[in-house]
Amino acid sequence: GAPSCSGSRSVPFEFQRSRSESTGDEDDDDDEDDEEEEEELEGEAGARFGTDDGEHDSDDDRERMINLAELTPYILCSICKGYFIDATTITECLHTFCKSCIVRHFYYSNRCPKCNIVVHQTQPLYNIRLDRQLQDIVYKLVVNLEEREKKQMHDFYKERGLEVPKPAVPQPVPTSRGRPRKVLGSVFRIPPELDISILLEFIGANEGAGNFKPLEKKFVRVSGEATIGHVEKFLRRKMDLDPACQVDIICGDHLLEHYQTLREIRQVIGESAVQ
Repeated sequence: GAPSCSGSRSVPFEFQRSRSESTGDEDDDDDEDDEEEEEELEGEAGARFGTDDGEHDSDDDRERMINLAELTPYILCSICKGYFIDATTITECLHTFCKSCIVRHFYYSNRCPKCNIVVHQTQPLYNIRLDRQLQDIVYKLVVNLEEREKKQMHDFYKERGLEVPKPAVPQPVPTSRGRPRKVLGSVFRIPPELDISILLEFIGANEGAGNFKPLEKKFVRVSGEATIGHVEKFLRRKMDLDPACQVDIICGDHLLEHYQTLREIRQVIGESAVQ
């Protein structure tokens, strides 16, 4: 026989027809019996498939209600254990947190709280983006969450005598049918926080001293708050240095200490000498 699904059960239909050599009234009776059997079969089929009297199941009957607990793991911040507020995603690993939670976390760490990946060596806040679509989903799933959050923010600013910030309204982008306008000025702007430029050169590289991986880019722009210890970690990672290898960082004739910041070094030895 033909294979069938395990969840379905075939119902045999038996048609009992008595073949007779006679004609006339007997044939008419057989035809009436066949019509009655076909009507009964149509009624049974309609009852089994839910299409009795031509009525179909509505879309509302086929919708499945989902408990909020099933979606909770996807809309909770792993830092504060609450629902996302101003959902913010790290562009490096796509993990999402509350904006205030991840900004506070980056004050003392540059790694993702969930997967421990380095988000940015010096300024991890550059690699986060607001996820407005996810935040809209959270507000629609959790009843009255948006209203409670707006009320708390309003009360917070009022208690401190501050002006309540207005929500940012996206401005429509004007479409021009003519020639596109030229954008004046540089498209890439260096943030003011990265106020130190460094030229890193390996002493002895020209003489072939040691078998070390060369630096792909020797010009680095970093924050003045970065220390020589940060520069050493950067060099060890980029050059794949062995942990037992000693690294000395020299500026001019000065051997620099790990605790010194680049801004302090610039103030001591001068702007032109910082390389």
